[in-house]
Amino acid sequence: MHALLIEDNRQLAAHIIEFLELENIVCDYAERGDHGLSLAQQGKFDVIILDINLPGLDGISLCSQLRAEGDQTLVLMLTAKDSLDNKIEGFNTGADDYLIKPFDLPELVARIKALIKRTTPFHSQIHISDLTLDLNLSEAFRQGQTLLLTPIGWELLAALAKASPSPLTRQQLEAVIWKDAPPDSDALKSHLYQLRKAVNKPFGKPLLHTRRNVGVVLREVPDETNGK
Repeated sequence: MHALLIEDNRQLAAHIIEFLELENIVCDYAERGDHGLSLAQQGKFDVIILDINLPGLDGISLCSQLRAEGDQTLVLMLTAKDSLDNKIEGFNTGADDYLIKPFDLPELVARIKALIKRTTPFHSQIHISDLTLDLNLSEAFRQGQTLLLTPIGWELLAALAKASPSPLTRQQLEAVIWKDAPPDSDALKSHLYQLRKAVNKPFGKPLLHTRRNVGVVLREVPDETNGK
């Protein structure tokens, strides 16, 4: 999931970005409203987290301009104002939800995910053995447990799940993360090691496998010792 945060309080913004990353939500950031509008117009985001009181361009005007341009990206407004008139003004300009400061970060994430659920007509999931990937919420579960993944770990897992039961080569996996500019270091190996720890280690049967001279595959392998 890709979010755009437009918030002039740098300390609050840093806390939000850090927490969103723990929830596998990649976050771009703008401190000014005019800069935020430019980013919103140039990029494709799943949700915009928008403060109302901003330098350069206030959140109400920013949201109104996006809607006038036909941009229907989800907008979650943040404000210290809690009067009914302020809320109505926000909704009338096209905001999808409204959160009053101060707020708890888990509530922010819950509201974002609720917005995504409510506006997505089909809830896309991939099931591989006892592993479930929720592509809309960027979450993975195994045996009822939520897997703790980094944003890059999620991107790798999602790509492997979509390709399953076929493997992906090292070059294909690098392209998922870094497009046409992979780093010189063996960063992919490190990310795969962390992903393997999350997907395989806590459970009885591994699902993530490395195939020598082939690549990496995500699938259930029959237990040959039992003749399967």
